[in-house]
Amino acid sequence: MGTRAGGRRTGPKCIAIVGPFASGKTTLLEAILARTGAIPRQNPVSSGNTVSDHSSEARAHAMSVEATFATTEFMGEQFTFVDCPGSIEFAFEAEPVLAACDVAVVVAEADEKKIPALQLIMRKLDDLGVPRILFLNKVDKAIAGVRETLKMLQPASSAPLLLRQIPLRKDGVVIGSIDLALERAYVYREYAESQVAEIPDDDKARELEARFSMLETLADHDDQLMEQLLEEIEPPKDAIFDDLAADLRAGTVTPVLIGTAEKGNGVLRLLKTIRHDAPDVEATRKRLSVPDGSQTVVQVMKTIHTAHGGKLSVSRVLSGQLADAAELFLSNGDTTKVSGVYKMLGKDQLKLPSAMAGDTVALGKLDNVRTGQTLSSAKGGIKPLFTLEPPQPVFAFALRPKERKDEVKMSAAIQRLAEEDPSLNLHHNQDSAETVLSGHGEMHLRVVRERLEGKNQIPIEGHSPAVPYRETIRKSVQQRGRHKKQSGGHGQFGDVVIEIKPLPRGSGFQFTDTITGGVVPKTYIQSVETGIRDYLKTGPLGFPVVDVAVNLSDGSYHAVDSSDMAFQMAAKLAMKEGMAACSPVLLEPIMKVEIVTPSDATSKIIALIPQRRGQILGYDARPDWPGWDVVEATMPQAEIGDLIIELRSATAGVASYKAGFDHMAELTGRLADEAMNANGKAA
Repeated sequence: MGTRAGGRRTGPKCIAIVGPFASGKTTLLEAILARTGAIPRQNPVSSGNTVSDHSSEARAHAMSVEATFATTEFMGEQFTFVDCPGSIEFAFEAEPVLAACDVAVVVAEADEKKIPALQLIMRKLDDLGVPRILFLNKVDKAIAGVRETLKMLQPASSAPLLLRQIPLRKDGVVIGSIDLALERAYVYREYAESQVAEIPDDDKARELEARFSMLETLADHDDQLMEQLLEEIEPPKDAIFDDLAADLRAGTVTPVLIGTAEKGNGVLRLLKTIRHDAPDVEATRKRLSVPDGSQTVVQVMKTIHTAHGGKLSVSRVLSGQLADAAELFLSNGDTTKVSGVYKMLGKDQLKLPSAMAGDTVALGKLDNVRTGQTLSSAKGGIKPLFTLEPPQPVFAFALRPKERKDEVKMSAAIQRLAEEDPSLNLHHNQDSAETVLSGHGEMHLRVVRERLEGKNQIPIEGHSPAVPYRETIRKSVQQRGRHKKQSGGHGQFGDVVIEIKPLPRGSGFQFTDTITGGVVPKTYIQSVETGIRDYLKTGPLGFPVVDVAVNLSDGSYHAVDSSDMAFQMAAKLAMKEGMAACSPVLLEPIMKVEIVTPSDATSKIIALIPQRRGQILGYDARPDWPGWDVVEATMPQAEIGDLIIELRSATAGVASYKAGFDHMAELTGRLADEAMNANGKAA
């Protein structure tokens, strides 16, 4: 015993700070930076003057909306902390960060409502194989005991939550902590290092019980420790610390430290745990399967466009060394050249001559590099270490600049925003001629719009995207269309008889001809089909026509005056007159929707689906997700636009959904009238 961890891991470390919304992540980062001397004092989040609050959007909404990097030193070692947003709408920011970091500090509190959000975060850490420490924040305000809180939080974690500290109380108020490994008490001092003290006699029994529980959990992975506990032999402290480090690095336990970040309490013990127990870049290389060799390997974690310094690619150097002006290869073999290496502290950068393995730095002007990409000094590049896959968007709006002169400027600005946030999706809807921006919630896109209007000075108009309604027919007709025009010289003549019939839903459009005797020459039959297809782009109700069959059965022509255009016009005329008599009906797209929700909110979700004209197909437990359900339903696309707002409202911000086209269904009555009126206004 005492050799499982292989000693302390030295060198630069990268630590992600994650946790549910409003759990205190930014406050903890401020406390860490103040304690390590990176900033002169700890600023409260309410002041809007924290390292993470460098964007106007973060200040306006009192929440982190992007990952913020801050590098500091502690006891002679370099740590880069990354404050990741807590809201599910900005959670994608954390993925490229977590992929390249060594350890995550999960900030949580004794709030049962936040357990589903905590579970989402813990699952992501499991998926990426990232070791984690849980910092139980706001311990001074908790009503329940710490061990009761851990029982409440345990369902969110696949690994056992291992309590390393218990609160030290006086007259019911938390005044410090007792370290179960050191068997030492620490009395908190606001914004200062805690004072070491003896464990009070009244707390010794409680400390022994909690310590034995910690050792029992460690013994699950250490046979020698198990034997010592069974034989009631006191294990050596260095062996206990070795087990704590080994199990953290292996991810078999999640150590739990306590404190109050707002007052700087518990921060020093957290920093020491990171320094002594956390893995380093060597473990991260193994996790990401970085190829052996001496080449430089760099993983891009975040893209930032600064007002004056241009584009910065915040990156982790996983192996080798990186100097300014170094040439690197992308995985596709393209090359890029570093133009500046910078140390990050929020929005501020300090230029460095070079970076070594383990460093997290910003690299200047890598114009062809995107977040999540892998760079290497190996000629031709190496295989990507990580695949960045944004989740399906759940909210969208159509946007356009208020002034046409800003169209090019807006397009360039959105391109930069999409580089900074790869979860944004931009596409042009040809049917509605709309530019549609989609993302992960109403707040997500609100921040994007604020950046367009604020940072880029582009006034924007936005509205819900148009629903792709279609129309079809209910009955068949036969219709003649004749186009005849004489204006001196060659005239225009085309004459067709067509049969229009409805087709089963989903059949699309079919064109046939049963012409005999050459009454319509073959050279003009194609012209007839072209005219019909052109008409079907906008039917009598104002929408594209689907599920219709048209047969050209008869007609006539003129040897001199007939032409391609004349038969196109005759076909359009026949369609216009015939379609109006075919009982046209509006069709709306129906989507198949799969909603994931905490089980305690399932009844609310089931209740709201019929309110949106949805039909419940069923619900069941979410596989391998205790405490979660999956609800399946069909729902008109017109009702899905703001669905995510209601889902999140009903589930403390954690529900989400996936949707895909299922079928088209007839829409009649008031809703059909409203759709046609809106389309007429839009036209």
